[in-house]
Parts: sequence; structure tokens; C-alpha cells
Amino acid sequence: MKKLLLPAACLASLMLGAFITKLTDNRPITVAAINEAEKILGIDFTEAEADSMISDLNDNRKDFESIRKIPLNNNVAPALYFNPLPVGFEFEKNYEPFRVSQIGNVSLPVNREELAYYSVRALAELIRTKKISSVDLTKFFLDRLKKYDARLHCAITITEALALKQALQADTEIKAGKYRGLLHGIPYGAKDLLAVKGYKTTWGSVPYKEQVIDQDAEVIKRLEKAGAILCAKLTLGELAMGDVWFGGKTLNPWDLNRGSSGSSAGSASSVAAGLLPFAIGSETLGSIVSPSTECGTTGLRPTFGRVPRTGAMALSWSMDKLGPICRTVEDCAIVFNAIQGPDGQDFTCMPAPFNYDGTKGFKGIRIAYLKTDFERKYPTRTMDSLTLITLKKLGAELIPMELPNLPSNEISFLLSVEAAAAFDELTLSGRDDLMVRQNKNAWPNAFRSARFIPAVEYLQANRHRTLLIQEMENKLKDIDVYLSPSFGRNLTLTNLTGHPCVVLPNGFRAEGRPTSITFMGKLFGEAKLLQVAKAYQDATGFHKKHPNL
Repeated sequence: MKKLLLPAACLASLMLGAFITKLTDNRPITVAAINEAEKILGIDFTEAEADSMISDLNDNRKDFESIRKIPLNNNVAPALYFNPLPVGFEFEKNYEPFRVSQIGNVSLPVNREELAYYSVRALAELIRTKKISSVDLTKFFLDRLKKYDARLHCAITITEALALKQALQADTEIKAGKYRGLLHGIPYGAKDLLAVKGYKTTWGSVPYKEQVIDQDAEVIKRLEKAGAILCAKLTLGELAMGDVWFGGKTLNPWDLNRGSSGSSAGSASSVAAGLLPFAIGSETLGSIVSPSTECGTTGLRPTFGRVPRTGAMALSWSMDKLGPICRTVEDCAIVFNAIQGPDGQDFTCMPAPFNYDGTKGFKGIRIAYLKTDFERKYPTRTMDSLTLITLKKLGAELIPMELPNLPSNEISFLLSVEAAAAFDELTLSGRDDLMVRQNKNAWPNAFRSARFIPAVEYLQANRHRTLLIQEMENKLKDIDVYLSPSFGRNLTLTNLTGHPCVVLPNGFRAEGRPTSITFMGKLFGEAKLLQVAKAYQDATGFHKKHPNL
């Protein structure tokens, strides 16, 4: 059946323009060429209709060639901003104080190596009570980074000079009674897609391994303001895919024969191995959930629009999210509290209260679970079922629910389109051939293939995304938090809708590797989400087990 003429003509123009990108000659656009492009588009025009398009397509191609001559850096966002808010959505109106749980007396361990697995909360108490200095703690973690990075390949740049300078400043301030809070003097690492002045920001990729960006990412600035100590820029799979980067593969400290997964590969591996108390990762489509599962860490993927991405590599402007990878749920809350909120530069970032109270459990919080997803056969079903049983024993009344029966995996090509645009110069210049991974499932091929996704279909997919957002709001109308297996349709769907999640260990496989469960929250509902996840984690001990290095 014949489709609408004008939009389809635009599609053919885009496809043909992309097809000609790599050609060295200026081949004429013919009816035959249009007929071939129609096969990619899945549409059919008459000969006369195709002939009528030729002048428009030639004009479009000239326009493409003209704008390609103007450089676009990765930090230039489109003049279109994704908004995950459904119709009728209202933010909480009250801003309550941030409250963490009581910790009691914390002592230095007899075996100093045990410090490697102390939580941020515990280390903060040691620093606050001056039982250890930030300089000593920083040197401790720098030594571990240097010692074990040779095995794990989790750090791209160890920022030792900066770390020691920041630690000395922290000790001076604390001694003078100017204690900034729970992150003051605490070492951390950042995924190397966040810019830091004076250091390379490599994005894990060969074409960018010498790149220096003369700014600090907003998240780096906020952590510095909180007094945290940057010790390393950590690995990510090239351009935020997987765990393979220009220096090799980042490994899982639980099993050195396996990769750490990605793309927040170094963030999860380093925290799991006790090389850092916490790290900043990012997620576009599983990059916090997957490595946290593989390495047994606790990760928070915030709501889209919660944490500013200024100074971070853009992969997908409508899906990228920055978040913490830690040992505990409350550590995630502490770090998130320091980095969330608008900065006036990332226009997708919105103001909203974060009323976390770690002294409360989940009484009064409505909790659901994805009934059909938990009932299907999958490798970690036993551990996940035990998680539901544990929550019921803790007093949770679990409400069965289902995900919307609307396209989600089918519209995930939105990511490929945006990523191809973000790295268009890499494709057009041919420098994508420098990247380490060159197979069918790697970025170079994905970027090229995405050029043949029509602009109209990209917009249509975003319209389907609007329906998905609205239907998710309907599903969660009477629910605050729900549980999902960490992998499955929920992972893709909620990365498209922008909902937050906490992923944390919930058991171990027969061979000893950790498994995980995912707690999902409402949009901007991180406070209740973290409270429920914390209550579960406090009742279990999976996060207290560590790999033997």
C-alpha cells in the first residue's frame, strides 16, 4: 500500500544521503537508486512518484553536505529535549532534611586491609571522629589501585597528585572544624566519560585516548564541593559499550576469567575489589545495572533529569543518566544527595525534592512485583523468588503488576540514532576504523547502520515513547516501588521512560559469582526507592561478602 508521499520522500532523501556519505564521487540520484532505498525503508512508490522526488533529494543532499562542513563537538546537544514527565505529573512540594541511619561507634580494624570494604558511611565516621586522616585513607586506596589495577584493568588514569592535594585540604578543613559532611575526605573514582581539568578524558576509545577537555564536569565539581577525593578516572567500554577499552578488558574481581560487564566497567570492578569506596558510573541501557550485577556492587540509576550531565560524554541525549556505584544502598543515597539537582546548563535537569530518611523502613510504602516476569524460567529465578519471600517476612504486602503491553524493545533504536549523531564525525572521517571492537555488534557498525533509520521513524518511535510513559504512570498510580528481575524487558522499557532503579546483590550462583535484584521507583521517587532497597539489604548479608583477590 502506498504511504504518505511527503514524509516518505523525506525518508528516502535521508536514506540516500546517508548511503552517499562514504562515496568518493557525486553519483546522480536516479529512480533506480530510489527504488533500492525503498527496500530499506519498507515502503513502495510508483515510478512517477519516485521521478518527482529527484530534485528534492538532490537539494537535500546538498544541504547535508553543507552542514557536515560545520564541526559539531560532542557537547552540542540537539535543540530538542526529552521530558519523561507524564500528563498530570506533580512533584512533591515539601523539601525535608536528608537523614541517614544511625551508625554507632566505628573503630579502625586491627587488619588495616579490612578498610577496603568499609562503607562510605563508616569511613565518614572514622574521618569525622579523626580516627583516620583523609591523607592516610587516600594513600591506602591509591596503593590498592596501583596494586590491583594490573590484574583488573579498571583504571585509565590514577589522579594521585590531585587526590593527595584534595586530601590534605580536607584534613586542614576538618582540623579547623569546617566539616562539610559525609563525603568530606572520602576517596572515589569517576568513569572516564566525565571531564576533569588537567587530565585526559579518553571515553575509553582509541580515537580519543589523548583527548584533554579543559573543564570539570558538573558532577566532579559537586563532589569536590562536598569534599570527596578524586583518585582515579575509571575504565568504560569504548564509547560506553561493554567492558573492552583501548587498554584491554576490565575484569570481574570475583572471576578473573570474566569481564566486569559495562559500560561502567571500572566503576563496578574497582568498588567490588575494595580499591575505592564508591564510584560514579552512567547508564543509557544497562550500564549501571549490568556491571553492578556482575561485580556484586550496589548501583543507583537515577531518574532521567535528576543529575546534570554537563561535562559528560553524550551517547544518547534522551537516555544518558549519571549515578553512583557503591557498597550499600545508603552509600548510594549519600552520593546521590551530593550530585542531584539542576545546574542551569543541562536543560533536561529538573528541580525536585529528595526526601530520603534512612531511619525509616518501608512501612506505608506500596510495593509491587512483576508477576509474569518472576514466574518465567530464567537462570536466577531461585534467588529472585527468595528475595520476594524475604520482603514478605519483613512485612511487605507485595502487589502483582505487569508492564505496559506497548512497544519498548521495538523502539530502542532511538539510542542508536542519537549515538550515531553524537559520533557522526567519527563515522564520516573514517576514524571509527581505529576502535578496538569492529564486529557486527560494535559501535562502528551500529553508527553506520543507524544512518539508515529514517528521521520520521525516529520521531514516530518517540511518539510511541510518549504513550509508554503515560501508561507506566497509570500502572504506578497506586504503587511507590516495584521489584523486577535485573534483566529482561523492564530494563529497556524503564531506560526509555526514565524511571529510577536500585540494583543490589541478592545471592550467589553455584560457581560463586553474585546475582542481583532490581528495585524500581516512580519518576523522581528515589527517596522511597532507596528506603525500601535499604530495608531489604539490611536484612540480608550478600553485600558484605567480597571477592578474594
